[in-house]
Amino acid sequence: MTTTAPGDRTAGTHPHRPGEVWAPGAGSVDLHLPAADDAGAEVVALHPAGGGWWTSGRDLPHGTDYAFAVDGADPRPDPRSPWQPDGVHGPSRVFDASRHAWSDSAWAGRDVRGAVLYELHVGTFTPEGTLDAAAARLAHLADLGVEVVELLPVAPFNGVHGWGYDGVGLYGVHEPYGGPAALQRFVDAAHAVGIAVCLDVVHNHLGPSGNYLGVFGPYFTDAHHTPWGAAINLDGDGSPEVRRWILDSVLRWLRDFHVDALRLDAVHALVDDSDRHLLAQMSDEVAALAAEVGRPLSLVAEVDLNDPVSVTPTAAGGWGMTAQWADDVHHALHALLTGERHGYYVDFGTPDTLRTALREVFVHAGSYSTFRDRDWGRPVPDDVDGHRFVVFGQDHDQVGNRALGDRPSAVLDDGALAAEAALVLLSPYTPMLFMGEEWGARTPWMYVTDHPEPDLAQAVREGRAREFGGHGWAATYGADEATFVVPDPQDPATHEASRLDWSEPEQARHARLLDWYRRLVALRREVPDLGSGDRSRTDLTWDPTAEPVDGAWRDWLVLHRGAARVVVNLAGEPRTVPLGDLPEGVTVRAAWSDVPPGLTSGPDASLTLPGRAVAVVA
Repeated sequence: MTTTAPGDRTAGTHPHRPGEVWAPGAGSVDLHLPAADDAGAEVVALHPAGGGWWTSGRDLPHGTDYAFAVDGADPRPDPRSPWQPDGVHGPSRVFDASRHAWSDSAWAGRDVRGAVLYELHVGTFTPEGTLDAAAARLAHLADLGVEVVELLPVAPFNGVHGWGYDGVGLYGVHEPYGGPAALQRFVDAAHAVGIAVCLDVVHNHLGPSGNYLGVFGPYFTDAHHTPWGAAINLDGDGSPEVRRWILDSVLRWLRDFHVDALRLDAVHALVDDSDRHLLAQMSDEVAALAAEVGRPLSLVAEVDLNDPVSVTPTAAGGWGMTAQWADDVHHALHALLTGERHGYYVDFGTPDTLRTALREVFVHAGSYSTFRDRDWGRPVPDDVDGHRFVVFGQDHDQVGNRALGDRPSAVLDDGALAAEAALVLLSPYTPMLFMGEEWGARTPWMYVTDHPEPDLAQAVREGRAREFGGHGWAATYGADEATFVVPDPQDPATHEASRLDWSEPEQARHARLLDWYRRLVALRREVPDLGSGDRSRTDLTWDPTAEPVDGAWRDWLVLHRGAARVVVNLAGEPRTVPLGDLPEGVTVRAAWSDVPPGLTSGPDASLTLPGRAVAVVA
């Protein structure tokens, strides 16, 4: 096993050009160049170039289709394919990223820390389901106050519709979304309205269809295993080039596509026993690129470890991520508002648990996790800024991985939705919204696939049904267990039902909630205490005499943010809420429902709120 990772391009790696490929175990490699008139392919025998690389020595211009045949087998796409116009099984196509005429020379970039993020799935964000159509909606996001739009994975995957987490290429863009040129246009358009772009990328596994990496080399290893099977080879024989395959894709998105940040999917599945973890190497290389291009570049990790190692600097032995997702905040808030306690919500749902999440990031920071049946996590040091953690009231996982893909708006009234928004957006963390959340979208967002292979399609259907069978989901929806049916992810109607309905924001009820989100986002900028990442000046108080109703909290809560307060009344009738010591001059800056006059200041300040109401005092 190789225990030391390469430090840079010169450490045993080969500069890549189109038409070259790494296939260290091959006896021969042929380059296939399909003819445009279907007259057959030109076949060029490649010759070894050292280090397991093969080359023809010729340049392939933009738009050239090509594929590689290893040891006389069928030609397959390039592991570094930048363009798959005919799907994941077809030939690759050369894409010259320098052809785009960028108009964002004045763009100074944006760090994700403390910004308002917006998670967007290209295929269901608009009726058209393309990057160009999504770009046409960027004005809506700018008006809302979004500062970073996060695109769910755009890597090529088999079929037309899907979440994107079963992609099979790190360098390409799904053709039904518009291909790589459309991504460049989207980024350019986002920068034009002051919005940064974060791209969700998946390095921990590849999808089940169109994954031909094993034909070329040891991209996977049986030394480690993940929920998807054999792990990506980050520390065994051949791992320097596998690591380079990942790292070069990261640098390419940030440099050639002007992307501002990457969200790294499930990095806990990147098992790496080398002396230098892949993520630490990635952080250092991205930092060097940021210095070169003169704008901030961010890496945001999704990690299911409850461990601050992810945001610890590489010089201190950490991974050096700019930020990481913090699911515990979602779990604490969702369980409190809905009363749900199944699955991983079992240890959540009390005001005290929400207080822990809002102050300490992780609810499990070395304590026992009932769901995992073990002690879990490590505490976040007090001096780590809250902006290093991305939080949300809903996201693609927490909506799409529900049995029916139902949003909180399906079970919560508008008062609870307004409270959820305020507690997330005005927390000490970096807030993220899920598309349509801002107007209380009533459309579900369900798990969808489009596998053309009948056996794979049936396996996905059956697996989805098993996943939700016998786990209490029917009871969650008040349905009969025997007749409860999980939507078929392969049914085109499931995908169609998951598209946003853009007529909703024009309706009075949804427009009111949209205005509320706009006001909360604006308050982050207007009131320093509300935009701060200082967890030490954050607290939560509540009525200690109140009890949950059917598991859900139905009384008052106050989020303390320095001298500011987010006051929530989830009771059905008015409450006079104690605010603690409040300085002179504070006012109600925003309110969901009319708040009667009578805000007091001083050590015994209080505010009377109607039932199901929220007020921001600063």
